Amino acid sequence: MKNIAILGSTGSIGTSTLDICHRYPDRYRVVSLAAGTNVQLAFQQCVQFRPVVVSIANEYLADTLSEMLKNEAIHGIEVVYGTAGTVRVATLPEVDLVVSAIVGVAGLEATYAAVNAGKSIGLANKEAMVAAGELITTAAKKHNVALLPIDSEHNAIHQCMRGGTPAEVKQIWLTASGGPFRNTPLEDFEHITPAQALKHPTWVMGQRITIDSATMLNKGLEIIEACRLFDLPPEKVRVTVHPQSTIHSLVEYVDGSILAQLSVTDMRLPILYAMAYPERVPSELTFDLAMLSHLDFQQPDFERFPCLRLSYEAAKAGPAHCIALNAADEIAVAAFLKGDLPFLGIPRTIERVLELTPAANPGSIAEVLASDASARQTATAVAAEMLVKH
Repeated sequence: MKNIAILGSTGSIGTSTLDICHRYPDRYRVVSLAAGTNVQLAFQQCVQFRPVVVSIANEYLADTLSEMLKNEAIHGIEVVYGTAGTVRVATLPEVDLVVSAIVGVAGLEATYAAVNAGKSIGLANKEAMVAAGELITTAAKKHNVALLPIDSEHNAIHQCMRGGTPAEVKQIWLTASGGPFRNTPLEDFEHITPAQALKHPTWVMGQRITIDSATMLNKGLEIIEACRLFDLPPEKVRVTVHPQSTIHSLVEYVDGSILAQLSVTDMRLPILYAMAYPERVPSELTFDLAMLSHLDFQQPDFERFPCLRLSYEAAKAGPAHCIALNAADEIAVAAFLKGDLPFLGIPRTIERVLELTPAANPGSIAEVLASDASARQTATAVAAEMLVKH
C-alpha cells in the first residue's frame, strides 16, 4: 500500500490520479489533497476518498469546505489553505508519493518541500523543473528521492532509459504533435485567433498548455525539463514532429540502437507508471498495433515556431533565463487569450524579456520566486508596449 498526496487534485492529472486510486484500492490510499478554487469538486473528493488533510486556495474557501463537510457529518479531515496548506499536504509523515500537478510555479514550494522531506515525486508540473530544476534535482540526490516524470514524453524517456546506462545515451528525442499550425502558411500566423489556437489535434488540455502547444513553447519547456531530469546538455535533447503522437519519445544509444515507448494516448498510463515504479501494474490501457500503420517524423521549423529556438537559447543561457522564458510566456499567453496581443506577439514578448534578463543562478526557492516575479513584471511592460504598437 502506497500513501498518496495529490497537489492539484481537481485538475485533469489530479482527477486521473484519483481514478487510479479508485481502481486499485488495495495498492493506493489517498492521504492528502491540495485543490485550487473548485470547492465543490474538492468536497466530492473528500467524501469519496476521506483524506487526512485537504488544502484549498484561501481561507474563505477553507471555511466553506469545512462547513460543507460538517453538514454531511464528515469528521476527521483537517482543512488548510494557501501555500502553507499545500506544503502541509505534501510533507505529511505518512505520505510515500507526492503527485505534483499544480499548473505553473504555484506548486513549486510544496514540491521542493516534499523532496526535502524525502518523498518520491510523480512530476506532472514541468514549470517546477524549468524554474527550479537544479535546486530540485540537487535536493533529490541529497535525500535519495525518485523524481518520476508524468508528462508523457519524459515518462517515455524514463522508461526507455532503463534499457542502458546514462553514459551510453547518445541523445534523446522528444516527440511533438506539431499542434494545429504545423502546415499553416507562415503569412497566416499574424492572423491566428485564440479560438483557432485552442483547437489541438490530439490532446484535450487546459488553455495555457494548449496555446503553448500551438507555439511549441510547451515542447521548449520540455527540452529544459529533460536537461534537468536526465542530466543532459541541450544539444543532446532533440525534437521531432510526429503528428500521430503514437510514439511518445525515443532514446538513441551510442551503439545506434533507438528505443521508443508506445502506448495509448491516455495520461493514466504514465501516472500509473510513476505510482507503481519500480513495478509495473496490470491495466486495461492496451495499445492497438494497427495504429502503427502510418508514422510520420519531420524536423521542427524554427522559423515557424520561434519559441522552440528561444527555449534552446534559454536552456544554454542558464537558470534565470529559463525562469524568464516560462514567466514571459504565461503573461504573453494570457494577453493573447484576452485579445491584447497577436499570436506572434507571444514569441516577440518572450524574446524581448530574455534580452532584458541578466544571467543569474538563484540559490533558493525564494530567489527563484523573486526572479519569476521580476520577469513577469518585465513581460507585462513589454506586452503593454507591444499592444500600443499593435
